[in-house]
Amino acid sequence: MAPVPPPSAPGGPEPPPPPLQYSLLLQHLVGEQRRPRAWDPAALGGIPSPPKSEEQKMVERAMESCAFKAALACVGGFVLGGAFGIFTAGIDTNVGFDPKDPYRTPTAKEVLKDMGQRGISYAKNFAIVGAMFSCTECVVESYRGKSDWKNSVISGCITGGAIGFRAGLKAGVIGCGGFAAFSAAIDYYLR
Repeated sequence: MAPVPPPSAPGGPEPPPPPLQYSLLLQHLVGEQRRPRAWDPAALGGIPSPPKSEEQKMVERAMESCAFKAALACVGGFVLGGAFGIFTAGIDTNVGFDPKDPYRTPTAKEVLKDMGQRGISYAKNFAIVGAMFSCTECVVESYRGKSDWKNSVISGCITGGAIGFRAGLKAGVIGCGGFAAFSAAIDYYLR
């Protein structure tokens, strides 16, 4: 055992401090003795909020899933497409038009029937496009692990290409480019 140095006399020079031991310092900074820091939003200038419960976390996970986003886009597209279809049918002069008798004025029942048919047709198309775009964007975002403008451009190209490909390769390429450009413009405007 090493001898302990005698305490300094009062008024005498202080003994030098012991040398710094880096291994002890490392244990406190990155080793087992490191204590996790509690990040308090109030101390950082943010609004303090209580920790989330398990139910809140479960609902958050469900709302961020690709299936929920696709279903929400499908319902939103259906509503928006239906409204757009009824609006366009309302301003179309050929609604209720009978080609067999062009001078006959259509009845209100015939006009409403045509408006309903066009509204349902637009609603289904918008719902399908919305669900396709939202689902592909979510899958692309999950695959890439990033949330940026490239996701919407890639998913716009996939969606437009899939819709246009039914009419042929050239239509698929044009649909891909058109949807990608539209997605980039909307994403640029919204971000």
